[in-house]
Amino acid sequence: MKFNSRLKMIKENPYNILVPLNRRGLMRFLPDKFCVQLLYRAHIGKKLNLKNPQTYNEKLQWIKLFDHRPLYTEIVDKYKVREYVKEKIGEEYLVPLLGRWDKAEDIDFAQLPEQFVLKCNHDSGSVVICKSKGVFNSEEAKKRLAKCLKRGTFSSGREWPYKNVPPCIIAEQYLEDYATEELRDYKFFAFDGKVKAMFIATDRQNKSRPTAFDFFDMDFNHIDMRHGHPNAVSLPRKPINFEKMKELAEKLSKDIPQVRVDFYEVNGKIYFGEMTLFHHSGFTPFDPDSIDDLWGEWVILPNEEK
Repeated sequence: MKFNSRLKMIKENPYNILVPLNRRGLMRFLPDKFCVQLLYRAHIGKKLNLKNPQTYNEKLQWIKLFDHRPLYTEIVDKYKVREYVKEKIGEEYLVPLLGRWDKAEDIDFAQLPEQFVLKCNHDSGSVVICKSKGVFNSEEAKKRLAKCLKRGTFSSGREWPYKNVPPCIIAEQYLEDYATEELRDYKFFAFDGKVKAMFIATDRQNKSRPTAFDFFDMDFNHIDMRHGHPNAVSLPRKPINFEKMKELAEKLSKDIPQVRVDFYEVNGKIYFGEMTLFHHSGFTPFDPDSIDDLWGEWVILPNEEK
């Protein structure tokens, strides 16, 4: 079934054959510009316009290739960004840090509390959650994190800032909201200090339904759009601190052409999550396409007039 599905995708767009090749690291030797052009054609199904980018996804590719500010490396590093957040909005919004290690074997589990969260600072998906030490497999956790430390983030999408992030493991306080019974984050899309849209991901722990993304404008009106995931069966509620989150996201995103700023709301308190410069690496089509055009208008590149 999977083979037939992939064969159909390749027939519809021959460039699709590059996606699994890239996942296996077989395109890592290609020049950045050429690789990005090929991957954009594979994922979006259109030729990438780098001379005069118009859409949101096109402009993300332009930023990858031509806007290499040292600040970007700092804000994508889940450890170093803490200093940036502390300076811009205050330390009270940071999830308490429990430890930092360069190697998985150096983690001292005896010094960690009953509940905690481990993750790498340079990737996505390396999160290890301990809800109870009594049933937590520390050896498996170390093996997983050791593997994640070796995993590069740069080559898969040529997201330049990750090229210079020194990998490490951090431990943070375990958080859970009583109302949602999960750690739900609120992801704000900001454009040079102005928040324009946000989305909430739900059903991430629900095995019977796919993860849902629901987008909202800044009056919390639901936007009829999809981006990589379906909408939820029941729309998520508006966070209590919605207006404050907007304010904080605008402070953190000032002087940055575009960035996604994530926050958690835990029992009425706001915590900073992360900053993401390349949402879905700019390789996910919008439904409808008009959203890609609209968001592209919101991104003012360094070579464009404001």
